[in-house]
Amino acid sequence: MNLEVNAIFQIAGIGIIVAMIHTVLKQMGKEDMAHWVTVIGFVVVLFMVVRLLDNLLQEIKSIFLFQ
Repeated sequence: MNLEVNAIFQIAGIGIIVAMIHTVLKQMGKEDMAHWVTVIGFVVVLFMVVRLLDNLLQEIKSIFLFQ
């Protein structure tokens, strides 16, 4: 259970940091860079979620296939 809660806080932290950087860059007039920061943050979180889903599916596979 600790791993899932830690992952949720990591994803939330990345979201908050990306939102702050996006806001600062947008206020400075660098909207293109702000959008790139958002896309990169999304990709990082997507890789984290894919890794967690892989762990979940491996655990389900081991439970139902008795490996």
